[in-house]
Amino acid sequence: MTDPLPTELLDLALEAARRAGALLRDGRPADLAVAATKSSPVDVVTEMDIAAEKLITGFLAEHRPDDGFLGEEGAGSPGSSGVRWVIDPLDGTVNYLYGLPTWAVSIAAERDGERIAGVVEVPMRRETFHAVLGGGAHLNGARLACRPAAPLDRALVSTGFNYVTTVRTHQADVAQRLIPRLRDIRRGGSAAVDLCDVAAGRLDGYYERGLHPWDLAAGDLIAREAGALTGGRPGLPADGDLTVAATPAVFAPLQALLEELGAWHD
Repeated sequence: MTDPLPTELLDLALEAARRAGALLRDGRPADLAVAATKSSPVDVVTEMDIAAEKLITGFLAEHRPDDGFLGEEGAGSPGSSGVRWVIDPLDGTVNYLYGLPTWAVSIAAERDGERIAGVVEVPMRRETFHAVLGGGAHLNGARLACRPAAPLDRALVSTGFNYVTTVRTHQADVAQRLIPRLRDIRRGGSAAVDLCDVAAGRLDGYYERGLHPWDLAAGDLIAREAGALTGGRPGLPADGDLTVAATPAVFAPLQALLEELGAWHD
């Protein structure tokens, strides 16, 4: 029998992400201010991050009061149902603060530690990415597939940089040494969107050090369900040390090169 739970959770995530995306898009104040900082003075939280997370957790708790939460802006509870929601209410906060369009709402659902549903809502692109485990990935209802095979030297790869100066200095050095081995590098500013762009065939690969579970939970599932491979250092899953997502042809050589260049440490 088909397990109905992933679809049930997906439907809730889709509605929560739609509502949060509309709040962020339509409710952005002209004088948007920084509410707090995270890892450094340039790693910011806005009042809208906090409002969006409250909207999402409130909506999900209303429908599934026994579930747990892990949210970037502080939502955290273990729950008792075996289901946990992993939420980034505004991935790409600095882009949002500056009025750039590459930001997203990311919501994933885990059952007993396994991701089974994920949604990434990108309001300014009018795009909704979603996936359920084993059910493929979709964009606005259309099935997604990652790009066809291409060698590493013809791969377009995206990355991101940490907000701590010493860390991103090393990351910039890695990128400088990586560029000659690729077609080119992009820096979008939202891990969730980058992972979805791998799924949609807009990138051959993506890597970043320093991600948190809420940064990658939904996007990782969407990329894998579109046929991409994801992981961290060789033999390890994607985590805070390193996250890599790429087409099957690009994944192994990119991962090996990142290991050689020390992309997994500061």
